[in-house]
Amino acid sequence: MRLLFDIFVQMLRTLWGNKLRSFLTMFGIAWGVGSLLLLVGLGEGFRTGNKKQLAQMGENVMFLWGGRAPAISGSFTSMRQYSLNDKDYEDIKAECPEVRIVSPLINRGNLRAVSEFGSTSGGTQGVLPNINQIRNFPQHEGRWFHDGDIEQAQRVAVIGDETRKQLFPGQPAVGSTMLLNGIRFEVIGTIERIGKGENTNRNLFVLIPFSTMRQFFPVNIADQPTAISAINYQPKTRALHDTAMLEIHKVVGRNHNFDWHNVDAFDEWDTIKTQDMIGGIFDAMDRFLGSVGLVTLALGAIGVINIMLVAVAERTPEIGLRKALGATNRSIMFQFFAEGAFLTLMSGGIGMAAAAILMAGLHRLDLSTGGFDPPTLVPMSAAIAIGSLALAGIIAGLYPARKAARLTPVDALRKE
Repeated sequence: MRLLFDIFVQMLRTLWGNKLRSFLTMFGIAWGVGSLLLLVGLGEGFRTGNKKQLAQMGENVMFLWGGRAPAISGSFTSMRQYSLNDKDYEDIKAECPEVRIVSPLINRGNLRAVSEFGSTSGGTQGVLPNINQIRNFPQHEGRWFHDGDIEQAQRVAVIGDETRKQLFPGQPAVGSTMLLNGIRFEVIGTIERIGKGENTNRNLFVLIPFSTMRQFFPVNIADQPTAISAINYQPKTRALHDTAMLEIHKVVGRNHNFDWHNVDAFDEWDTIKTQDMIGGIFDAMDRFLGSVGLVTLALGAIGVINIMLVAVAERTPEIGLRKALGATNRSIMFQFFAEGAFLTLMSGGIGMAAAAILMAGLHRLDLSTGGFDPPTLVPMSAAIAIGSLALAGIIAGLYPARKAARLTPVDALRKE
């Protein structure tokens, strides 16, 4: 124990005797570790921000709209437009076992909402009560739709946060009335603001019962009274999204007389596939940024090796004297190895702590924007940094230590 203490004191004395050189070397290691954690954390911030942005829409949401199919089977020159309808919705609900829940929509963007305090022209959607099990409509005040609203085609509405601000500024919205293209509706609920910042368009909407929308504001397509604007659905599990999509393709292709294998005939959006694709991009970004950080860390380790080689050259007479007095190769080697490893690990610890404090401070400031979160400390990157530090410390300490231990007392003392 006494020997270890003496070695530690000698190591600190040596580092303090070369303060500038030691500081620059430690700065290189700390910068490399901090860069590795920050670069990987930056990629993780993009990943989590994008994931949150998609989650604001709902979990595992899949969208299907009407599309264009060949007018003649097998023909790609003549195309006809088709619209989804109530039969598509009913058949999907009855015949697609891998679809957990499905909901139709009627959407109109040309309706004007007016109250005694203001007016707005956001999108209006006719929905069923189950839409909030697919899409993200967090309730703020009042209530959500129930089956009685649909059965009786009630003139009630749930409005978004921006619509509430424009129609009822500083006034209670729930229980108030508004006009949609001159037809009176009672506001029964409001939705919390979705997203951060302005996000005006995402919060400027009016929801009314599907049956009421069909009665007063149907899809404007001639000779298609049961037409709907879109279908939202959710697979039973995330892994079954492709299977659920193919089941729906078969139903829609059959109902509208075209080959369901023709993927170009479907206008749809699979948010699961989008998220997986974006996740793959961020995985590649993490690997690239991590490799840049590792290169920076390697350069710092080379600096430690260099300073330890210089230390061996400067302390050659000391090594010779210690060997002449009986110091073993093992004790000489351990001293220089401990100095290199200590220098590396202490520098890496400082860099890791600085990166963690910086990322925690950025999170506290809450600088999140659409699609981006502040850099986040990734446990895997921290583990890689620790492993890389250990390896760098071994290399940085072992090579110069072996060189010092192999010096003979005569050769070492001759340099005095």
